[in-house]
Amino acid sequence: MTANVVFGLLRVAILAAALEAANGEIADYDIAATNTYVWIGQGLLGFVLLWGTNELAERVRSGDVVVDLYRPWHLQSAMLAQDLGRGGFAFLTRLAPPVVFGMLLFPFQFPASSAQWPLFLVSAVLALVVSFACRFLIDASAFWLLDNRGLYGFWNVTSGLLCGLTVPVSFFPGWARDVLWLTPFPALMQAPIDVFLGHGDAAGTLLHQLFWAVALLGAGHLVLQRAVRKVVVQGG
Repeated sequence: MTANVVFGLLRVAILAAALEAANGEIADYDIAATNTYVWIGQGLLGFVLLWGTNELAERVRSGDVVVDLYRPWHLQSAMLAQDLGRGGFAFLTRLAPPVVFGMLLFPFQFPASSAQWPLFLVSAVLALVVSFACRFLIDASAFWLLDNRGLYGFWNVTSGLLCGLTVPVSFFPGWARDVLWLTPFPALMQAPIDVFLGHGDAAGTLLHQLFWAVALLGAGHLVLQRAVRKVVVQGG
């Protein structure tokens, strides 16, 4: 949480300087909207767990995944339930504190309508599910790669920029924005921030997140079915 606040202060300073150079506004982001974007993004980072632990991939590499596959559960569903529980705790310890910090100390753009608060919560949960589904697919690649740390490192390097964590997606050129919104990346971070700020159509944003949540979970289910047909254990 402390690291999130420190990096939030750095990001606020950089983006505030960019706004000043642009006469106070960039792509519908003034100073209040920018501060809100930063602090909600810092909170969501730990909530959605954009950069996960790669735990499943390590269990595949060590061979411990065999124990998981023997258990009377569906591995993906069990891991999703665990991640939702983690997210519930992270909401109190990782999401709320940076947002409250930003609300108290910086100009902040609160939702114009009371309906935006519950819609934001729904969007945040969908973002967590999309994040889990992406991380699960990356972890499941270890069934074939055995060591997926290169792929995992590539995800860590690129995801922050593409999902709207580094800068808002609306800061990108028009063609890049259109391409990104055809991918699941904005559903991870930019979508719940947009819902909170009232940018764009909230219903369309939620449908975008729901589509990618279902599609990626379905892809993960198919990948898991394919993987367990023949499990090669390395080191187990």
